[in-house]
Amino acid sequence: MIDTSARCEAMKESTTVAPLASRDETDFLPIKAFDHVELYVGNAKQAAVFYANGFGFTPVAYRGLETGSRDIASYALKQGNIRLVLSSALSADHEISRHVAEHGDGVKVIALEVPDAAAAFEAATSRGARAALEPSETRDDFGVLRTSTVKAYGDTWLEFVERGDYAGAFAPGYRRVGRANGNSVGLHTVDHIVGNVELGAMNEWVEFFGRALGFTQLVHFDDKAISTEYSALMSKVMQDGSGKIKFPINEPAEGKKRSQIQEFLDFYRGPGVQHIACQTDDIVRTVRTMRERGIEFLHIPGSYYENLPDRVGEIEQRVDDLAELGILADRDEDGYLLQIFTKPVQDRPTVFYEVIERHGARGFGEGNFKALFESLEKEQQRRGNL
Repeated sequence: MIDTSARCEAMKESTTVAPLASRDETDFLPIKAFDHVELYVGNAKQAAVFYANGFGFTPVAYRGLETGSRDIASYALKQGNIRLVLSSALSADHEISRHVAEHGDGVKVIALEVPDAAAAFEAATSRGARAALEPSETRDDFGVLRTSTVKAYGDTWLEFVERGDYAGAFAPGYRRVGRANGNSVGLHTVDHIVGNVELGAMNEWVEFFGRALGFTQLVHFDDKAISTEYSALMSKVMQDGSGKIKFPINEPAEGKKRSQIQEFLDFYRGPGVQHIACQTDDIVRTVRTMRERGIEFLHIPGSYYENLPDRVGEIEQRVDDLAELGILADRDEDGYLLQIFTKPVQDRPTVFYEVIERHGARGFGEGNFKALFESLEKEQQRRGNL
C-alpha cells in the first residue's frame, strides 16, 4: 500500500479531530437512529415519483384526503433504514404552503428515534432548546407512537420519535401502500445531515447541539481547509455519543466571490439543511444505477484521477470506474471513503444529496474539498451566482 501518512498529517494543520465519545449513564439524551427526514414540497405526489424512480425509494405509507387528512398530503418512502416523508399542503394558507413559498422544496423536520420522546423533550428544553410541539401520542390499530419536537436552525425542526409501542408502516393516520426496497439502488443509512447557517452563527449552533442535546464536536474545518481562489467556508461537525448521528454545520467565510453556502442562504432565504448524505455498500453500482435513472451529479474533471492511487493508497474499487462516474476518494487515519454529490434536486440551488461508501474512514472527504468546491463554483457560474 502506498504511504499516505504525509497527506494525512498535512490535513491536520487546518482541521481538529476529536476522539469518539463513549455512551454511558451520563448521556442525558440517548438517540437510537435517524428516524426520518420530512421535506415540505410543492407537489408531494410528483416528488414521490421522482424519489422512487431516480433514488430507488419505495412508497410505504400515505395520508391525504382518502385517509381523512383534510389539509396535508404526505408520502412516506423507505430504502434500507432510510425514511423520507414528502408533504404538501392542500390549501394556500397552510404553514406548508408558506414554507414552500419562502424556501422552495426543503427539509422541515429531522426526526431522531429515541427511547422516550417525553424525556428527550424535557432534557432538551430544560437546557435551552425552544419547544415546537409538546410531547404527544397518536394511536391506531398498530399501537401508539409518541413524539415531541424542538426548533433548530432557521425554520428546521428536530423531532423525537418513540417507536417502541408502534408496529405500523409509518405513523397513525397513514395507510400502508407498498413494500420497502422493491426499487432500491443500494442506499441503506443516513450518514449525516448538513446544515448551512449565516456568517457568525456556526458557533451558536455548535453550542446548542452540545448544551441541549449532549453532542460533542468531532471535527473542525477552517477556511484554509475548505477554500479556493474565490470562496471559502467554515464547518464544525457535531455527533452524539454513539457516533452514529452526525450534524456538520457550515457557515460562509469571507472570499472574493459568493460561496456555495451564501448562495444557499440567499435562495433558501435563511438557514436550513443543505444536504443529506446516504450510505451505500457499493457506490459504483448505486451511482451507475442512479445516473441511468436520470439523477444528475456534479462533474469532476478527469485530471482529478491522474494520481489518485498516490493520494489515497490502495482501494478495492477500479479507478477507471470512479473516473467514469465522477466518484471522489479520500483517506484518513482510520481508512478510506468514496463519495459523490448530486446537483440540487429542485430549481433553487439549495438541497442536494451525497452518496457515500465508508471503509473505516470517519472523516468527510477533506482531501476532496478543493475539487468539490471548484466543481460547485462551476455550477454557480453557470447559474450566474458566483
